[in-house]
Amino acid sequence: MTITVAEGLIALGGNVGDVRSTFDRAVAMLCDGVAVRLTARSSDYRTPPWGVTDQPPFVNAVIAVTTSLSPHDLLARSEECERALGRDRARERRWGPRTIDIDLLTYDDLVLIDRDLILPHPHLFARPFVLAPLAEIAPDRLIAGVRVRDALERMDAPRQVVRVSPSG
Repeated sequence: MTITVAEGLIALGGNVGDVRSTFDRAVAMLCDGVAVRLTARSSDYRTPPWGVTDQPPFVNAVIAVTTSLSPHDLLARSEECERALGRDRARERRWGPRTIDIDLLTYDDLVLIDRDLILPHPHLFARPFVLAPLAEIAPDRLIAGVRVRDALERMDAPRQVVRVSPSG
């Protein structure tokens, strides 16, 4: 039996609590080394809030993984991690403060639109807080025919996205 392995790109964000520690825990929960293997992790970036602006800045990062999970199973694992790390989507304000947000950006070159999942992520090219860390680990990756580096260069706001030093 052949197990198909796909590459996934996953965005992490949060602005409540010790976000960087939460990221470490999220990556450990997501990446079990069997069904999901971490292949790259960006630096963390401090970013202004998006959508709802009257809240603390966010910290964002992107990871690359290889996985034998289906896209829907990878999404389900991401949502389980969010819940385990204190996120309650049913009670939170849309685009408001949160301990963790885990978004599946891509799954190989799959284009998927259904009620649970849209791939590539529909807001990927509108969010410098996703493109900056993504460009760090996959600058030449083509997504929907667009090179990540080129998409970031076209943004007006990348200078508001600041890499955070490892110590703080």
